[in-house]
Amino acid sequence: MEKYYYQGTQVPQIFHKNEVEYLQFPSLKNTGLVRHLFSTRLGGVSKGCLQSMNLSYTRGDDPDCVRENYRRIAEILNCRMEDMVATYQTHTTNVRRVGSADRGNGVTREKSFVDVDGLVTNEKGIVLTAYFADCVPLFLVDPVHQAIGLAHSGWRGTVQRMGLSMVQKMKEEFSTDPKDLVTAIGPSICRSCYEVSEDVAEQFRNEFQQTERTINNTIVIPKENGKYLVDLWAANRQVLLDAGVPMEHIEVTGLCTACNDTLLFSHRKSQGKRGNLGAFLGLL
Repeated sequence: MEKYYYQGTQVPQIFHKNEVEYLQFPSLKNTGLVRHLFSTRLGGVSKGCLQSMNLSYTRGDDPDCVRENYRRIAEILNCRMEDMVATYQTHTTNVRRVGSADRGNGVTREKSFVDVDGLVTNEKGIVLTAYFADCVPLFLVDPVHQAIGLAHSGWRGTVQRMGLSMVQKMKEEFSTDPKDLVTAIGPSICRSCYEVSEDVAEQFRNEFQQTERTINNTIVIPKENGKYLVDLWAANRQVLLDAGVPMEHIEVTGLCTACNDTLLFSHRKSQGKRGNLGAFLGLL
């Protein structure tokens, strides 16, 4: 399995339990405060192009298969499916605080809110849940105030600085100081695989102009065919740095969904014929 990562980051650890393969991130695990995982496509019961650990009810899967997949993830996390609270992702930078009243939202019952790509909580027993198949997962842990956040950041969310929206929401709700945050940028499509058109490239160039704080001036790379490559990992890391998160508190897991499509679902690699991966984060 080929890995793409930046110097100073850590590759996620792959674990196996009851046929399920899943990822955990050293920086989050080392806080001792959270249960978390990022699913792979392995170890579930879904069939066909959704094989096998599909966690979406909206990809045409048998709902019973999706529920069984969630049950297996819940067993690993030592929680109930009813404890999970899911996003309603529409590529926004909207962030919602959730709690006990939201238990099961989008997993064991219909979603009660829309247009929410980020969730935060400080309540134990709640497991935040979000979905991916090339877009960027953002995990945030505040060990001082014991609060957490989980977000979906596609290219639109990245350009609009979803990471900043998350930090600001955690400041507002929990008095989080960004310098205390422990964060991870999860598996997503890498720079080598993410080709975009001029209009998308221009938005990234405008948003991430070179400054003294910019650590990487290769977020947008031109190609000879008139297209561009965009580095979503570097862009999201820059967003978190600009929001005040220290460099040493940002883990870039460096695992590409498209390069590793036998392990992870990739929308681009499969041309849309795929299931959804899941990110899960809860306070212990």
